[in-house]
Formats: sequence, C-alpha cells, structure tokens
Amino acid sequence: MAFKINIGGKSGKTYKLEANAPGLIDKEIGEKIDGKELKGDLEGYEFEITGASDKAGFPSIKEAPGQILQGALLKYGKGMHKKPRREGKKPAKDRKPKGLRLRKTVRGKVISEAVVQVNLKVIKDGKKPLTEIFASAEKPAESA
Repeated sequence: MAFKINIGGKSGKTYKLEANAPGLIDKEIGEKIDGKELKGDLEGYEFEITGASDKAGFPSIKEAPGQILQGALLKYGKGMHKKPRREGKKPAKDRKPKGLRLRKTVRGKVISEAVVQVNLKVIKDGKKPLTEIFASAEKPAESA
C-alpha cells in the first residue's frame, strides 16, 4: 500500500513522498522510525511520526487507542477547528473559544492499511541533505 508521506524538515520546508512503506504499519504516533524503511536514499535519517489521516480525512490522534474509528470529545485544537458562536459582538481572532467541546470522529494512534497520509518530522539528519534527495521531484517536466 502506498502512503503519501509529508516530511517536515528542520528548516520548515515540507517534502512530499509517495512510497510503499510496509515498515510504517503497526507503528504508533510519536514513535521513531529509520529513514531506510521509507526509501533507500534516506539512509541515516531518523524520523518521528507526528500524525496521520485516512482516506475519508479522519485524523489520527495520540489519545485514541488502537486502529479503529471512534468518537472522541475534543477541545479546540487538533482535529477540531469550529468557530465559536455568540461570544460577544466581535470576538478576537486569536482567542480560543471558551468551553467549546465537540464529539468528533477520529482514528486511533496505530497506523494501519486504512491510513493514507502520514506526517513525519526529522529528528536526525543523514549524509545527503533533503534538498538534494528531493531535487528531482521538484523540477517540472520539460515540454517538447
């Protein structure tokens, strides 16, 4: 199964990779993985799994156990971005809604075959920089 993998570099740039990585299955959010499990060019790199989502767009959260879909009562933050209602005439844009909680469907923290997208963060750099590894993917194809 091919995963869409987003790798967040230390510079703040995100690199996208589509790879068949069976080493990701049964790993949990927060675990560290070796770069060789994803692609041979990423040898020496160490990544941390920061998040995932399935084909329907349901996010995986660290607090939900297992692999299944379940309803979780969420506060404002990851997986819940609802705007507040009736909180003054003009609420401040950066203020979080006070006391707002909603039950949302989320996926468990274990990565399974149902997961399509996986987010990773670089912990340890390898021999080649990420810009060189992903340079060929970023260049547009030349039209004849």
